[in-house]
Amino acid sequence: MARVLSGIQPSGALHIGNYFGMMKQMIGFQESSELFCFIVNYHAMTSLHDGDELRKNTIEAAIDFLALGLDPKRSIFWIQSDVPEVAELSWILSCHTSLGLLERSHSYKDKLARGLAANTGLFTYPVLMAADILLYVSNIVPVGKDQKQHIEITRDIAGSFNNTYGDIFVMPEGAISEETAVIPGIDGQKMSKSYDNAINIFDDEKTLKKKIMKIVTDSTPVEEPKDPDKCNLFSIYKLFATESMLSDMKDRYLKGGTGYGQVKKELLDLLIEYFKPYRENRRQFETDHGEVYRILKEGADKARSAASVTLKRVKDAVGLNY
Repeated sequence: MARVLSGIQPSGALHIGNYFGMMKQMIGFQESSELFCFIVNYHAMTSLHDGDELRKNTIEAAIDFLALGLDPKRSIFWIQSDVPEVAELSWILSCHTSLGLLERSHSYKDKLARGLAANTGLFTYPVLMAADILLYVSNIVPVGKDQKQHIEITRDIAGSFNNTYGDIFVMPEGAISEETAVIPGIDGQKMSKSYDNAINIFDDEKTLKKKIMKIVTDSTPVEEPKDPDKCNLFSIYKLFATESMLSDMKDRYLKGGTGYGQVKKELLDLLIEYFKPYRENRRQFETDHGEVYRILKEGADKARSAASVTLKRVKDAVGLNY
């Protein structure tokens, strides 16, 4: 059985880009694979420097995952910092990672371009991500399209280490759903908290309506035909629509006579209905944080058990065990 691993940063409210870009696919793996899932709070520290906010975001992200269908009975679910072995492995891997490899990271360059401070953690982010992946002997890593290079970097690091010390690490494969690799935000760019263009999963109905009505469209008149393949609104609509609904909407676009305002109203109804059962799940977990902490503690114990095996093998190889 393949071992699948993925995680998400607790950097704020989860949005539909998080869900369709990674979470839905990842949660689906628990049906047929050995799923390892975690909240990557170490990674969040590259840009979040408020301790209270990090604590709050971490537990909120855990509740969101559980509400959206992650089953701790069919997966291992924990918080990254509860497994300190990952920090130790990250240091060991850093000593086997070339500077040039990290300097070629697109993510690092993009974040600097957006104004983030060039701290060391941001620069060495791919090494910690490699440690996350390699520590748990992961075969498959579901990621967004923008994270594809990090999987390639992980494979480069693992390959270099294996060439030096023997067959220690399993080579992971990235799993990217091309259909939902990049989810557009309300302005047409990739949906992101940092772009302030996200539609959050658990926003109240009034907020959802306000955001959906702000989705950018062109100025084509109601009566004129419209191109669904070039429409940001249609790209979001198709995430929630059934095949028959999608076919019907495409016909309405091509024939003309349907305004963008009407499409936005239909999208709002679909979104609310789609996430309705998950909202009910979330209310239950919100009232029982004790159960959430119990699940996370149990998951961390299982994750540490797996991590300790890999770390011992690595330390034996590099000479840290004697």
